[in-house]
Amino acid sequence: MKELLWKPSQEKIQKTQMYSFLKHVQKKYSLSNDSYQTLHTWSVKNPALFWEEVWKFCGVIASKDYTQVMGKPLMPGTKWFQGAKLNFAENLLRFKDERPALIYHREDGEMITWSYAKLYKQVMQLAFILKNDFGVQKNDRVASLLPNCIDTVVAMLATTALGAIWSSCSPDFGFKGILDRFGQIEPKVLFAPSFYHYNGKTFPVLDKVKMIQKALPSLKHTVISTFDSPVIPLEKGIQDYERIGVCFFSHVLEKKKSSNSEQFFEQLPFDHPVYIMYSSGTTGIPKCIVHGAGGTLLQHLKELKLHTDLKREDIITYYTTCGWMMWNWLVSSLACGSTLVLYDGATVYPTTDQLWKLAEQHKITVLGSSPKYFSACEKAHVEPSKNIDLSSLRTILSTGSPLSEENFKWIYKHVKKDVELASICGGTDIISCFMLGNSMLPVYSGEIQSLGLGMDVKVYDENAKPVVGKKGELVCETPFPSMPVSFWNDPDGKKYKKAYFENYPGVWRHGDFVELTKHGGVIVYGRSDATLNPGGVRIGTAEIDRIVETHPDILDSIVVGHNADNDIEIVLFVVLKKNKKLDDKIKNELIENIKKEASPRHKPKYIFQVNEIPRTLSGKKVEMAVTQIIHGEEVKNKDALANPQSLEQFKNFFK
Repeated sequence: MKELLWKPSQEKIQKTQMYSFLKHVQKKYSLSNDSYQTLHTWSVKNPALFWEEVWKFCGVIASKDYTQVMGKPLMPGTKWFQGAKLNFAENLLRFKDERPALIYHREDGEMITWSYAKLYKQVMQLAFILKNDFGVQKNDRVASLLPNCIDTVVAMLATTALGAIWSSCSPDFGFKGILDRFGQIEPKVLFAPSFYHYNGKTFPVLDKVKMIQKALPSLKHTVISTFDSPVIPLEKGIQDYERIGVCFFSHVLEKKKSSNSEQFFEQLPFDHPVYIMYSSGTTGIPKCIVHGAGGTLLQHLKELKLHTDLKREDIITYYTTCGWMMWNWLVSSLACGSTLVLYDGATVYPTTDQLWKLAEQHKITVLGSSPKYFSACEKAHVEPSKNIDLSSLRTILSTGSPLSEENFKWIYKHVKKDVELASICGGTDIISCFMLGNSMLPVYSGEIQSLGLGMDVKVYDENAKPVVGKKGELVCETPFPSMPVSFWNDPDGKKYKKAYFENYPGVWRHGDFVELTKHGGVIVYGRSDATLNPGGVRIGTAEIDRIVETHPDILDSIVVGHNADNDIEIVLFVVLKKNKKLDDKIKNELIENIKKEASPRHKPKYIFQVNEIPRTLSGKKVEMAVTQIIHGEEVKNKDALANPQSLEQFKNFFK
């Protein structure tokens, strides 16, 4: 068993929403005991009863009640909450008081706070304009390039209030990457920033907007936000923008005033589309994944209220771009009445401890980031526990890649001892999690605390048999509401079925290489499509990464397989600290560490030094792209990468 790092007291457990839900279910359905495992087993064996209880416990707002919770249990194809009519934005805007809803915090210290009352008023105003001036109707697509600012939240809520479909890309995407996504969905309206800021620099977006307008004939209106850049030469700026047929966000809201009592909450079926998300697109044109309003809402409420124990008094932030599903997850916290801190900028600017200072300043209770950020803090010898007040912080969330045992231990040693470290894992495909935190359960190093309620997760071995305590393929055997309702432009569902059901008909294959522990935790070893197989032994790339990146001279790494002589050779690429060179001493230390901490079979055949590791725009390593490059193949869609130029350095290693 892994090392126990944190355990909640019985008093804390009994104050959680998960415990309240458990006791309710235990009493109503005569569960044998009040353990989480018993509750989880009941939830996956009785999905209709479980999801109905979540609906009631979380207080879903609906204008028309459902006639049936769950139709025939098909994978895919299950119909949920048939007959119900609801609106996604209405559920997120249930609070209309003066409590802070949104705090915008830019990396240079610029801050703006909005109350729930102001947010509601501004969303209704924009919905009025979208409907009456721009002609936006249900099922129309509204696209966004906005950064993580208040305007983005307002625009999304106004869009979904009308039953239109929201889709977002980060403003740092290249033109082709944007067109690969928005070109497929043909948006009617585009929201874009005038500039965006990152790492102390300002990047203009106007030229990109002009190119998008020319390339998208469906686009009828473009709205420019200056929220992220209040200091611009306004008169000249207005003239430049008007020449290309756009208007300013602030001018739009000032143009007309809707009645304060006027509401724009289109009542729609449970599975009406709310978001179009995108796959990473590193192996071709991104898949357009359509998520339903009801499934997204219900899953997010379950994860935020039950698994994260998010309440009205909480202040939550997650470091994310608006093109990553964690932004959608974060914004759903409005339905809990919590305060959201929208951080716009780099995590390490102006200093590496930026997020910890953010937590101190705003008294954040739930903070989310990535293993990459935690590793960067460790390498920079950041020790928040010594000079930053994190007394308000009760939960740290982590996702984007597997959180190593070393990351766990560093946080408990140098950040805070009494904190729940909740590693979470799911993805864009389900706009939520398969496994995540649980305030009732202990934290063990290197492990995700529990499977999500209602998620019938199994680990399949090479014979498609469920195993515990062994590595295998992550699957889900029972339908759940946040499965995509479809892929865009996939009328017969062939792309959808191929993506998730080709390997195991009727069973969702997620593409992660994981292990279920005997006490109900989960260890993630990486993507299964990047799993190595030297000598017939399956090895997750994260198993090697986590060991390599503990070396004091290593900043980053990536592990791939090279085909040679009917077998797979393990190849390790490393990024070293400035002015460090990969010599035999470092190589030998890495090899010995890997042999000791993992096994001799994990030892790389080759170790090479590179300048940087290619990553997607959401920060994930792209093993498949590097594998293609070293085998002389072409990477089809480099626009999906944050640093596509980094691939060039991998071309000459195996000529």
